[in-house]
Amino acid sequence: MKIHLVQFNPLVGAIESNTKRIVESLKSKSKEDWFIYPELAISGYPPEDLLLHAGIKKKIADAHQLIAQATVDGPSILVGTPLYKGDAIYNAALYFSNGKAHGAYEKQELPNYSVFDEKRYFISGSQPLTLTLSGIKFGILICEDLWSEEIFKQATQNKNDCLVVINGSPFELEKHPKRQALLKGRAIKSAIPIIYLNLVGGQDELIFDGASFAVNDQGEPVCQAELFKEETITLKCEKDQTGKLIIEGKLSPLTGRVETVYNGLVKGVSDYAKKNSFSKIILGLSGGIDSALTLAIAVDSLGSDNIKAVMMPSEFTSAMSLEDAKEQASILNVEYSQIDITKIRSIFDEALVSEFLGYPKDVTEENIQSRIRCVLLMAISNKKNALLLTTGNKSEMAVGYSTLYGDMAGGFAPLKDCTKTLVYELSHYRNSIGNVIPKRVIDRAPSAELAPNQKDTDSLPDYQVLDSILKLLIENDLSVEQIQDRGFDREVVVKVLNLVKRNEYKRRQSPPGIRITARAFGKDWRYPITSGY
Repeated sequence: MKIHLVQFNPLVGAIESNTKRIVESLKSKSKEDWFIYPELAISGYPPEDLLLHAGIKKKIADAHQLIAQATVDGPSILVGTPLYKGDAIYNAALYFSNGKAHGAYEKQELPNYSVFDEKRYFISGSQPLTLTLSGIKFGILICEDLWSEEIFKQATQNKNDCLVVINGSPFELEKHPKRQALLKGRAIKSAIPIIYLNLVGGQDELIFDGASFAVNDQGEPVCQAELFKEETITLKCEKDQTGKLIIEGKLSPLTGRVETVYNGLVKGVSDYAKKNSFSKIILGLSGGIDSALTLAIAVDSLGSDNIKAVMMPSEFTSAMSLEDAKEQASILNVEYSQIDITKIRSIFDEALVSEFLGYPKDVTEENIQSRIRCVLLMAISNKKNALLLTTGNKSEMAVGYSTLYGDMAGGFAPLKDCTKTLVYELSHYRNSIGNVIPKRVIDRAPSAELAPNQKDTDSLPDYQVLDSILKLLIENDLSVEQIQDRGFDREVVVKVLNLVKRNEYKRRQSPPGIRITARAFGKDWRYPITSGY
């Protein structure tokens, strides 16, 4: 038999259009084929409080009916969907064939950590499901179920020939090797093949990498789908003379760490823009590395014809920054303009002269420059219905090296979960496939250019040190003493920790950004603004 794994990119809440695409995929296909769609493919994942809306229950029921009708003369299908039973909602996998729903598996292990909040919405199932197609017995699981020893054991007790796991598993660095290791161990333990199907695409701060794959009964890969690509992978399944199930499919190569992150950022920006009906992107291009990388990502997401870059120099902007920004805009062939903010800034200075009388100049005047630029960019964004990308990175967001209502303001933040050191890695990678970021931008010392001869290191530790501390603090939840024991200067660690705590109010008001690490400043970061810790 043939199994078609559909690495699907749904739009959350778009029940009708998601269902239409699913139904279209079944047309003119053999009744002997079996199509499998990922976790919550009908509703998109995560649907969050949309599940509680009065109108969605009927939309889901109508979707089930349409899919059932499509199987009257077509192939069978297993599809992830919300399943309403009275007042209860289940995260389910429904099997349709010959015009009817013949079985439902209800997810048992509901994750409620990190970015997951499933216990808020769903009731846990309790029963296993086995589907027999062409004489082959398939046990069905949903995502987190596979990680549970008890549920895995339950799924293998029925002498199944294979396990099928549908997933809505978000991307994060080093996650796919963990999936591979898990499947290998499970396959060896059960002595049966396992098929792992995952969602793909961007949904607000989450990106789903797809990377669906299958392993044989020895845990060896027999199929590997691409990352961040919507595609259908066909598996050929048949039993050999001993009754052992043999699975064959294509093996696409996986990309390296930095290339994978870059492709994920491109997919995240592209889907956020398109799914929110933006066809154009605008950003401020400063001549620095963060905005340079953001511009490259934007172009790779929507194409150069749909990108506008604006340089907004002041008296503190170096000639190098002006030259490099213009050069990059030319290389990438994007619309480019300059708006000098010097006169606008002088008007602010004049308006505030009596209020600031007797006070020395400080960061206040620097922040005004950043806020002027934000006003200009937001005006262009509004007028041209273009998505404004902010260009700040995780290191800056962590310690507050950013201006509230200034460079933080915008619609989406591609680099929000990328440390400064990762920004350099990504920039080098992008240039390795085509020089789009001027070499001086990468080589020069980073500076906000809001004051004479300003450098980031005037206010912050070296980024190699800062980012190492931040990783231990944010992703590993280590204390000052534990980080100090790793060889870091206690005074520096305390300073960084205090900056992170002090700037929570800023992060709460920042735009959403793409999550790529085990812990980002989004769904999985829930620290109080007001705290005496």
